[in-house]
Amino acid sequence: EVQLMESGGGLVQPGGSLRLSCTASGFTFEDYAMAWVRQAPGKGLEWVSAIAWNGLSTFYTESMKGRFTISRDNAKNTLYLEMNSLKSEDTALYYCAKDINRVGSSWYYDYWGQGTQVTVSS
Repeated sequence: EVQLMESGGGLVQPGGSLRLSCTASGFTFEDYAMAWVRQAPGKGLEWVSAIAWNGLSTFYTESMKGRFTISRDNAKNTLYLEMNSLKSEDTALYYCAKDINRVGSSWYYDYWGQGTQVTVSS
């Protein structure tokens, strides 16, 4: 039984920081790339970041490069997303997702968490 559970969301002021976590179970975590995908209110899904199975390769969109950092702790079966310099447009439901392959650039995800809400507001 594959399970992904996000946590760490909340309300933060513009310019603030937040760290999201995703705990995984039901599969060999270290064999798969992982990703974060978000959905703003009234909008579609937007890919945020991905990380290879061993954590050595990471991927970001240009708008998030330098502000967000994806990482993983394979010993704890946990994926992280550290967000800094948050903007109002970062407000969204953030999902943790499992890639079907190892590298992190496939963008084919077979399992998703239920999401954690991030709200950036003054």
